[in-house]
Parts: sequence; structure tokens; C-alpha cells
Amino acid sequence: MKYLVLLCDGMADRPVDELGGVTPMAKAHKPNMDALAKKSEVGLVKTVADGLKPGSDVANLSVLGYDPAVYYSGRSPLEAGSIGIDMKPTDVSLRCNLVTLSDEENYADKTIIDYCAGDISTAEARILVDSLKEAFDDDEFTLYAGVSYRHCLIWANGTLDLGTLTPPHDITGKPIKEYLPKHPNARKLLKMMQKSYDVLKDHPLNLERVKRGERPANSMWFWGEGVRKPLSSFSEKYGVSGAMISAVDLLKGIGKFAGMKVINVEGATGYLDTNFEGKARAAIDAFASGSDFVYIHVEAPDECGHRHEIENKVRAIELIDEKILGPVLKALEGYDDFKIMILPDHPTPLSLRTHTNDPVPYMIYHKKGERLGVDVLSEESAAKTGIFEPIGHELMSRFIK
Repeated sequence: MKYLVLLCDGMADRPVDELGGVTPMAKAHKPNMDALAKKSEVGLVKTVADGLKPGSDVANLSVLGYDPAVYYSGRSPLEAGSIGIDMKPTDVSLRCNLVTLSDEENYADKTIIDYCAGDISTAEARILVDSLKEAFDDDEFTLYAGVSYRHCLIWANGTLDLGTLTPPHDITGKPIKEYLPKHPNARKLLKMMQKSYDVLKDHPLNLERVKRGERPANSMWFWGEGVRKPLSSFSEKYGVSGAMISAVDLLKGIGKFAGMKVINVEGATGYLDTNFEGKARAAIDAFASGSDFVYIHVEAPDECGHRHEIENKVRAIELIDEKILGPVLKALEGYDDFKIMILPDHPTPLSLRTHTNDPVPYMIYHKKGERLGVDVLSEESAAKTGIFEPIGHELMSRFIK
């Protein structure tokens, strides 16, 4: 028995006028998903409980069957685990984005132009992080380079009592004054953010990026604070051996802490230019080498939602269907029995450019348990079935049984 979860990050949306009043899921040409949906259980699942922040951290833990109320303490510790940081119990980690800010003289008067600094490459980002390490690393704070714009700060003997630290993708295009850290305990973080602009604004790499017409990565932005909280073993929890395939440190960290095999795919970027074919091949190889369960996480729809890239979000869904689901489905047909679950972790509506905690559509296909489903997998068709799982972390136990 083989189990595939295809997690299309941020795929769910709201009707879009530019798409004729339908969602990207409904608009996308996705013959493989829709063919399976005709013979699947289709419904809605609440992956983010009311009162929790609708982030990929909470939502993916929920999809994987871990109750966020028990296992979640913050996004950054999961990413830190992927990077290879051995956090102490007294350490606090924070996500450090490299962002693009506008050029007003006063830091508080600046606006977030881009939460990902033009999707800066990992190689270029590491050069900038090295400069930031020279400026800030000491016995209290240590910076670690991650992937693209996503990096990590470890605060020795830090505190989680920091007030509100706002994710930069929630405030793209907005002045930062109202969203800067205000709690007294966060003063050191604010000073680091302010000084980072001075370190980065005239960095030779950023000057070259501007010459090329690219956005400079000219400031750090901290958020996603947390302390390490271990996960129980996925294999012990569900009795299957698991593999995680993702471009982003968050999912790699979850996979690592859950005792899953974490597979790195060359050319996996987390955006529309990711190596879709490589992710499919990695999944096929994982099944062939003995993994019972493979979790393929694809970030691209979420990134397109944050950037208000309407056509690209539709295209991301189509590429997932064609280049990942198609080949993996063909390979799974060679096994005696298999199940596939396809869903987003949370919605990332194009109109909002950020996450919501609305229920998301899901489908579960079972080769030996086909049932009457829906013609097209979408938010609307899933709602019409009347099937609703109100407790997201319980869906996995129904999928694997």
C-alpha cells in the first residue's frame, strides 16, 4: 500500500473577476486531478483552527496529523531544524526575511516593496547574510543562511514575549511604521532591522542587482518566533515509513523532526520556476526504494497568491497537475493498491495577498475504493458535497487506516 499527499500550498482562493468569477482551481486545466476527483471522496477540511494564525506551519502540521495546539510553538524552530541548527531549550529562533524597502531617509517611514527581495537566489542571499553576520553575530545573536530570502536568527536565552511580529508578506505595499516591533523586549530586534538597512543598502551585490533592474535585498525583517518543540515519530504514529519533498526549510524541518526521510531536489525553488519534474521523480524513486508515504509540498501557488499573479497561480496548478501528479500517478498504477490525497494547506486569496483560515477543499482517492465524486475539483464543488472535517489534524488518520 502506497500513500501520496500532494500539498499545493495556498491553492485555495476566492472567485476572481479577471478569471470570469471563478477561482484559479476552477479555472485551471488539470485533467489528472479532475479525473481522480470523479472517483474520490471530496469535501472541505478546517486545517487552521479558529484562534491560530493561518500559516503554512500550523496548516501543514495539521495536514500531517499533528495537533498544532500540542506540537506548535512557532514557525522558525521548524526551519532551524532543516538548516541543521541544534537549538538549545533556552534558544529562541526567528525567521529572518531579506526584504526590499523603499528609500525614505527615516526607517519607520519606509514601505515594504517586496517581502522576498525579488525572489533573490540562495547564492546571492548567502553573500548578504555573511555581511550581516559580521555586523551582528555575538554571544547573544547568531544568523544562519537558509534558502532564497528565508533565513534564521537564533537568540540565546531569548524571550517569546515580544508583542506582535508581523509576517512581511502580510504587509507588502504598506508603510512599515505600524508594523515595526513595539514591545520593550523587541528593542534589540528593531535596532538590528534598522542597522541592517545601513549594512545592505550600498552593498556591492545590491548595487549590482539595481543595475540589472532587480530589487535590492536591503533589510532584515524578523517574525515567526518560537522555541524547539519535538514531534512524535510519523512512522510510529501511523505505522508507515515517510518521505518529505519540498523546496522550503519549513517543510524540511517538519519532516526532519517527524523522523521522515527528507529529500532535496536540485532546482526546487518554491516558485513557478521550480523543478516540478524533479519532485515527481524523487517521489517515484522514494516509493520504489521502500517508502510507504510520500508528502510532496509545492509552494508555487502560495507565492503567486502573495504576489497577486493571477495567471501564474492558474499556471502553477496546471504545472503541478501535468508535471507532478501525472507522472507519479502513472508510477503508482504499478502498485497493487494506493491512496492519494490532494489539498492546499490554507487559502492564499489573490485579492488579499495573504493567508486565511477558511476551510480548504480536499480529495482522497483510493484505487480499490473508488466512489462517486465531483466533476471538477474546486472550492465550490467541495462545499457542495456536504462533507466537512472540522478538525484538520484528524484527516490524516482517516487517510491512513
